[in-house]
Amino acid sequence: MRSSRSRADGLIARDVAHRGLHGGGVPENSLAAAEAAIAGGFAIECDVRLGGDATVLVFHDADTGRLCGRPGALVDADWRALRLANGEAVPTLGALLATIGGRVPLFVEIKSDRHLPVALCRGTLAALRPYAGLAAIMSFDPRIVRWFGRHDPDRPRGLVMTEHPGRRAALRRRLALCYANPDFLAYDVRCLPSALVSGFRARGRPVLSWTVRTAEDRARAAAYADRPIWEAA
Repeated sequence: MRSSRSRADGLIARDVAHRGLHGGGVPENSLAAAEAAIAGGFAIECDVRLGGDATVLVFHDADTGRLCGRPGALVDADWRALRLANGEAVPTLGALLATIGGRVPLFVEIKSDRHLPVALCRGTLAALRPYAGLAAIMSFDPRIVRWFGRHDPDRPRGLVMTEHPGRRAALRRRLALCYANPDFLAYDVRCLPSALVSGFRARGRPVLSWTVRTAEDRARAAAYADRPIWEAA
């Protein structure tokens, strides 16, 4: 098994386009957004959830209303009939991986609600295993990060974090970090600087910062993190 640092090598060579390079008629988490990010020389962050037949879809929301104009639960929808604003089908993770083809690093954020989404973890792992490019997983849910540490230990894995006020919240953050044992952090830019982040970086592990939208955000990310996960304002 490789070290945490070696697993993260190559991940921070490029700035990261949040949900691909979207805007101006190009929907987030679309194949068009991925192609635009690649053309710009950026790594890509995407989100995954399960469709109704346990297919791993590149999609942020649990509901299809905002992105497809058809309200309803994604897990209950016929995802093959769904269309994004540009007419593109909702991509599967497999389709996104085929589109990227190892040209830039990919960060796959695995969404969870109350329960550990084991089927989503397994489906994501199945899609990623034959992929030859650099692909990391990350999640707000430390259980998911730990699951991948057990089932795909050589894959880079990151914990996505924000900060809520109070000593109890601070303790939960530290416990989540210990439980997940991530190779990298993806940290809320609004919460920088952070003692937790400083300590993590001091151990030689990289930190990405999300979501960078303004010049002020970019300056903060440059000062206290290694790379921004960004999108246009």
